Amino acid sequence: MNDSDPASTAADRPPSSQPAEPQQRRPGLWSRIKALLASRTASLRDDLQVALDDGADGEAADFSEGERTILQNVLKLGDVNVDDVAVPRADIMAVEDDATVAQLIEHFRRAGHSRLPVFKEDLDHIVGFIHIKDVLSAITAPSAGPAKATVPIKVLTPVLRQTIGKLNLVREVMFVAPSMPVSDLLQQMQKTRVHMAVVVDEYGGTEGLVTIEDLLESVVGEIDDEYDVAGPVLVKKIDENTYMADARVELQELPRLIGPDFDPGDVAEEVDTLGGLVTDLIDRVPARGETVQGFHGFDFEILQADARRVKKIRIHRRVPPPANGPAEEQAAE
Repeated sequence: MNDSDPASTAADRPPSSQPAEPQQRRPGLWSRIKALLASRTASLRDDLQVALDDGADGEAADFSEGERTILQNVLKLGDVNVDDVAVPRADIMAVEDDATVAQLIEHFRRAGHSRLPVFKEDLDHIVGFIHIKDVLSAITAPSAGPAKATVPIKVLTPVLRQTIGKLNLVREVMFVAPSMPVSDLLQQMQKTRVHMAVVVDEYGGTEGLVTIEDLLESVVGEIDDEYDVAGPVLVKKIDENTYMADARVELQELPRLIGPDFDPGDVAEEVDTLGGLVTDLIDRVPARGETVQGFHGFDFEILQADARRVKKIRIHRRVPPPANGPAEEQAAE
């Protein structure tokens, strides 16, 4: 049989003689989104939402779990305001403008952050923020020159005694309204390169604090670095019907931690935390030792509170009395 024999085809040759097909690479996320939306209807947003809701069925919804989460968060971003992601006032860690560099370093050590807001007199008068890199530059500046293994103490001491105001370490900070959309603030931070904003109320008082990391977490989820540690346990079970809770625990978490019978209902649209729920029930901040009722199925005993907010609460599930026994039923007849 010669080379021109039609019976001698590629199909008759051993597998090793056939050219290997190039391995197909999975298209990137953006390529798959464009392919999905190539036949889009009236709304790009609706098409993408339908694909995400379809789960993993079909090529159009070929997204990994991580990609699905990010895309869902992006679609919801228009409904998220700064107030939804900001650190509340009670949890802000800040430093006063007349603090020394040594005191500032201790604040950074305790806070575990790279930026700290600076206030004058109180938190309602935040004047800016300080970045840890600026502090390190100020400390090492007097010894600038050839690299040394250590900085002499005699060089460090005068700098550590200086106040942060005299060293001009304070950077400008943004001031935003709580109703500002997260997407708008993220764009503004990218444009101005200012990555910290103070959330102010209608009277100009400080309501919260938000950083660019807080905004990014609303899209990609929690971002933990090597210095982040597990947060405190906010709800501790005492027995089947009693729980010890931090007032900062989110209302939406309580049904999962306590049980589905804990249903905040429409109240969750007005307040976010257990402390906010208790305050809303009686229209004031309850006092320590007070028991707040009025919530279906549960009572709240205030364990710790001050004039401004509730801190710790004991949650009691109201257990209905046992049904009448046979003897009591006969007596009743």
